[in-house]
Amino acid sequence: MNAIRPALAFSFACILAPALAQDGSAGSDPVATLVDQLDLQRYKATIKELTRFGDRQQGTERNRKAIDWIEAQLKSYGCATERIRYDFKPLPRTRPAPTGGGRAGPSGQGGSTLFGTRGPIGVNGDPLRQPDARLRALNAEQPSPQGGPREEVVCTKIGKTRPDEMYIVAAHMDGLGYGEGANDDGSGTALVMELARILNAPGVSTERSIRFALWNNEETGLNGAAAYVEQRKDLQGIESPKGSGRYPEPRWLGMIQHDMMMFDHGMPVPQLDANGKPVLDAQGQPIVAPAAAQRREADVNIEFQTTAKQAEGAQKLAWHFRAANEKYASRYPAAAGQHMTNTDSTPFMDHVPSISLRENERGMQIGAGWNPHWHQPSDLFANYNDDDFMLGLNAAQTTLAAVAQLAGARVSK
Repeated sequence: MNAIRPALAFSFACILAPALAQDGSAGSDPVATLVDQLDLQRYKATIKELTRFGDRQQGTERNRKAIDWIEAQLKSYGCATERIRYDFKPLPRTRPAPTGGGRAGPSGQGGSTLFGTRGPIGVNGDPLRQPDARLRALNAEQPSPQGGPREEVVCTKIGKTRPDEMYIVAAHMDGLGYGEGANDDGSGTALVMELARILNAPGVSTERSIRFALWNNEETGLNGAAAYVEQRKDLQGIESPKGSGRYPEPRWLGMIQHDMMMFDHGMPVPQLDANGKPVLDAQGQPIVAPAAAQRREADVNIEFQTTAKQAEGAQKLAWHFRAANEKYASRYPAAAGQHMTNTDSTPFMDHVPSISLRENERGMQIGAGWNPHWHQPSDLFANYNDDDFMLGLNAAQTTLAAVAQLAGARVSK
């Protein structure tokens, strides 16, 4: 554990203290016990399994097979699963879909005074840009432009004493770009699945409920998460049947989203040849890209949105997560900020304190080309190293510790 960084006080402390004693072992820390169950190789293996389904683009057979696999895994962990069903209706396009490869600014470098040189951004819409023939064939099916019925899977850990209250821990399982979706968002999906495995293990109980959600249709406009909010927001805290002690939709206490967890290699910089001269592209412009290795300053970004109706609670939740990172995460620190945007926590943010964990600031750094694999054929398991995977695992340590505290986790012998 990282004992160097000072611990932060957070406003949730008043509800944590009664729930943090391990059964039969006074003074031990159940949060540390749970965090120690996270394993880098298991995390990598789960991401690798998800990449078997290609980019998992919504509305395709590969997407449906991935949902089936995710649900089977969650059931094997002892987590009670449920399918959320909704009808996806695409919005009319007003301009052609981006194909990627373009550079910001006329010279290809942009000029952000805050983040420096900008790299290429865009969405690859051409399946033929995938050089791997096997993966190209796997990703060949296109979703219907008319949309149609869709599904996504959730599973729930029922709280022992407060089953009517719930934290939502989520990621999106669909991808885009005709790669493998290893980082976007296999890294977040694997994180949520690993937390579901650990918190549903024998001997682990929580006072409050926790729902693990793997949204679909994130890439089309957060449609899966938005459908869940529309269907469930008015059912919160209603006992059904009355007197049963069962709450199909417990009252939401917090929503935590995970999206792109692994790549923090810094801002793009000009690429140099062996003689130290800039490498030029076919148009004679300097090629810029992030460094090949994870930067020493890499961190976990914890974001909330200041314009949300629940902004005050979300900010407190973000600081609680940062404090949990400082106490329980093994390697990378966390930074809390107000740049949450374009993520599945957005449909929730006016209803419940909502935050997003990710590798970079979504609205600024990722948008400035800090991740060259974003929505590209190169989002492949093989293009990440153990430092990258460790950043994702570090985010898992952060969320597991924070949610275990908030939900009142106990571990019996």
